[in-house]
Parts: sequence; C-alpha cells; structure tokens
Amino acid sequence: MFEPKIKNDQTDLLMEAVLSLSNIEDAYRFFEDLCTIQEFKSLAQRMAVVQMLQQKVTYQDIAKATGASTATISRVNKAFQYGANGYQTVLTHLKNNQDGEKR
Repeated sequence: MFEPKIKNDQTDLLMEAVLSLSNIEDAYRFFEDLCTIQEFKSLAQRMAVVQMLQQKVTYQDIAKATGASTATISRVNKAFQYGANGYQTVLTHLKNNQDGEKR
C-alpha cells in the first residue's frame, strides 16, 4: 500500500476536496480559488510536460511547446520515472477516459 511522504489532516482534506469534484467546471472553480494564477498555470504546465515526456518528445521541443525550463522538465521527468507513480496513474485514467469517449 502507498504511504505518502506528506500526509496529515490538512493534506487529507485537500485530497478529499479534489476527489469530491464531479465535473471540469467545478474543478476550474476550485483551483482558481485555491491557487494563484501562476500556481495554476505551473500545475497545468507540468501536466503538459509529462504528457509530452510520455510521448517521448525531446526536452528542447517540450520547452518550446510549453515554455517550461529544462530544470522543470527534468524535475517532472524524475518524478515521472522514479516517483510515486501518480503521473502514470493520472495519464492512464486520462487515456481510458478518452478511449471511452471514442466508443
């Protein structure tokens, strides 16, 4: 079973809040209230970076397409390759959701 590095009542509340969101509009509303615009953009940028890393896009092309620094790309790649498998889980869910919509 997975044991998060950062787990306490506050982080549990945050995870429960995210899990309670039922549609994209609710998610936008929550994250716009929760995060600064820059924090929100940074999170979105990291998701774009990890999708491109999964597709084997080069760091240079990822940097051009997303505006992410190579340091950010490297950090995302490290988490993608050696982290808690969170990125892989989300990317799998996104792919399954897209495949389900195509049916």
